[in-house]
Amino acid sequence: MTYALPPLNALRAFEAAARHLSFKLAAHELHVTPAAVGQQVKALEARLGVRLFDRLHKQLILTPAGQAYLPGISEGFRHIAEATSQLRPTGAVLLQLGVHGSFDLRRLDLAEFRSAHPGIGLRVLQPAGLHELVEGKADLLIARGLGRHPGYRGDRIDDGPGLGDWLVAPEGTADCPEIVSFREWLRALSAEHSLANHRRPRLVGIKR
Repeated sequence: MTYALPPLNALRAFEAAARHLSFKLAAHELHVTPAAVGQQVKALEARLGVRLFDRLHKQLILTPAGQAYLPGISEGFRHIAEATSQLRPTGAVLLQLGVHGSFDLRRLDLAEFRSAHPGIGLRVLQPAGLHELVEGKADLLIARGLGRHPGYRGDRIDDGPGLGDWLVAPEGTADCPEIVSFREWLRALSAEHSLANHRRPRLVGIKR
């Protein structure tokens, strides 16, 4: 079967720009210039014969056509990523966790995660912030007070007052197997320990 597909680079540019609602942030993720992202999206719109974005002053908004197109494109890239991950031999999946500078890693007991998930290589980058996540230097991020950000999924890992710490991942990869494994392990860790033990993280809900 021959698939009638637009250029994949144009689809990647559209999907990233739609998640971030920003050519600039999409450019950081794809390691290109914002102008290159804009040109790819413009070429895709011309090929499809529909407008995918409304470009307002300092604001990018998906048109109804863009909103309808995005879920299928994101799902397609997710399937490609999952199919690719299944080709890797055991232990070859590397998960890069970014952590903000003031976070105490002893709260996580990462050795326990590594022991429970020998097929996932966990690498920690500290200090790290949204910039490292956008640039692809980290796959997910423990961030301070970053529960809500366009294009990202955030799960709070403590239940105290204030901004709190959040586990943040791009929506496009938030359901990848290795990220799901870390999120579920973190959730199980919180259930294992009582609320009185504040040295352990606790997922208290999902904010999008």
